[in-house]
Amino acid sequence: MAKKKISRKELLKKPDEFMTLSSRAVNFFTSHQRQFKLAGVAVGIIVIVYLAAQTYFRYVNKQGQGAYNTAYFGLVENMKPDADPAALKKSEELFKGLMDDYGLSRAARLALPQVGYVKFTQKNYAEAISMYRAFLDKVSGNSEYESLARLALAACYEASGDMEKAIDTLKPILAHADGPFNEVAMLNLERIYRTSNQHDKAKGVLKEFVEKYKDSPFLAMAKARL
Repeated sequence: MAKKKISRKELLKKPDEFMTLSSRAVNFFTSHQRQFKLAGVAVGIIVIVYLAAQTYFRYVNKQGQGAYNTAYFGLVENMKPDADPAALKKSEELFKGLMDDYGLSRAARLALPQVGYVKFTQKNYAEAISMYRAFLDKVSGNSEYESLARLALAACYEASGDMEKAIDTLKPILAHADGPFNEVAMLNLERIYRTSNQHDKAKGVLKEFVEKYKDSPFLAMAKARL
């Protein structure tokens, strides 16, 4: 059966679909006007808070970096055997002040290993380890920073006489194939094995080093120890 054709007159009598939808939208907005106003206010507040937070963090980072630079340059001037203890103490206080005043800044986490270094020079190994441990936690996932933190931690454990912890701290560095600090970690590991009378393990590390790093600037030294 053929479908009945709708006449032009009947079409004109029907409401326009677009106009109907537009009317519904207007009616919906009108009836929910208060809710839309509240939503607009909420979005406005979110934008203001976000922009304020970004401005604050930029300010904190800028101030933190300035404080870090002041403390760092003071520390670098005293990185020598006859360093002035009072000057090192001042650098430590400046780094701690940075962490207290600008703890949310990117520079604050970098202050941790610097304080650790000062504590290490003072032979306060427990506090040095605490600083380096905190730094290791902060940089979790960054293999290069993790390796640096582990090298420093291992040095603290070795200096304090805990050779096993020093060994356990160095080993994870070597888990990253071709890491930038693997050569140093291997030579440190060999030295700790040797000084703790684990000569077979020390020799094993040296053999692996010689085979793996044929272009290393430390190759001659490694061969001499074999």
